[in-house]
Amino acid sequence: MPSRDASTAPLSPLPGLPGLRGRALAALCLPDPQAKMEATHALWSALSALPDEARREQALSPGAAIAAPMQVLPGRPERPVLVPPTEVPHRSPFTDEGLAALLHAVCHIEFNAINLALDAVWRFAGMPADFYRDWLRVADEEATHFGLLRTHLRSLGHDYGDCPAHDGLWEMCVKTQHDITARMALVPRTLEARGLDATPLIQARLRKVGTPAALQAVEILDLILRDEIGHVAIGNHWYGWLCERQQLDPVAHYRHLARTHSAPRLKPPFNDAARRAAGFSQLELDYLLTA
Repeated sequence: MPSRDASTAPLSPLPGLPGLRGRALAALCLPDPQAKMEATHALWSALSALPDEARREQALSPGAAIAAPMQVLPGRPERPVLVPPTEVPHRSPFTDEGLAALLHAVCHIEFNAINLALDAVWRFAGMPADFYRDWLRVADEEATHFGLLRTHLRSLGHDYGDCPAHDGLWEMCVKTQHDITARMALVPRTLEARGLDATPLIQARLRKVGTPAALQAVEILDLILRDEIGHVAIGNHWYGWLCERQQLDPVAHYRHLARTHSAPRLKPPFNDAARRAAGFSQLELDYLLTA
């Protein structure tokens, strides 16, 4: 489990760390979900308040290499208990407990997504300022998603941490910590893109449940799906940018990275419309069917 000595001053950098990227690391280290959410929103507000591009770039310190903290990342609460994916129980959303478990699973994904975006901001130096701005915006939107889902979960008499969860998203983050191209390939445009395929299926089940709580969850997932298309598009953009800079074929290199890092094999049905909106080419969509 991560250290419980994470910074309690989310609006300040950790000692010796520069600017907004240092503050992103400070937010990543926070174990309390509410504090992490608030710190993430504050980061995006601070960047948005800067009046011009020069000040935004200065605040982001693109060239600053930030040393990894001594504590284990990310900061997160003692609960939920993390178990292997096969040990996460599956329950029917047609029961109150099952609906809460489903919402908890999505809430956990969004909490991890905050951490993934914050990690991209602090970890990888030397990228254009737009890279850090993009991922700070993603972190801000993921924090909004987490807040909406947690509030809804609480309205049902439950809270984040009540159900066991797995750590697959962060495990891929660790695998790709030394390779920004692999990170862009295998986190936003692989694992997070799975949400583009899964969300309509979850919504269809919730519509069949038909209760006010289930239908409210459908509305929240509408917002999340819209934003996630943009997040995957950001991953696609920077993966393409990195491949072009390194003179790599994006499709061939993706195959190599997926094998090297044991990325999960994606299974149909695929949300082709959402994936196209997120920037996947027809060649990439065809590859999904043969991978």
